[in-house]
Amino acid sequence: MSYAWRPESGAYTLAELEDEGLLHRFEDQGAAEEWLGIFYGDLLEHGVAEVSLYEEDRLIYGPMSLHP
Repeated sequence: MSYAWRPESGAYTLAELEDEGLLHRFEDQGAAEEWLGIFYGDLLEHGVAEVSLYEEDRLIYGPMSLHP
C-alpha cells in the first residue's frame, strides 16, 4: 500500500507541484509524515494551504492547515 499527501485547498496547480517534486508516494505513514515535516514550507510557497493524508483512496486524516 502507499500513502500520499493530497492538496485540499489553496492557489496551486497540480502540474506545478509535480514539476517541483512535491507530489510523492510513500511506503508507510511515518515516512509520509516525516516528509511533510520537512517540506511543508515548500508546499506553502507553491500555494498549498491544506493537505490530507491518504492510504490509497482511504482518508487517514485531514484536511489540515499548513499555516503556522
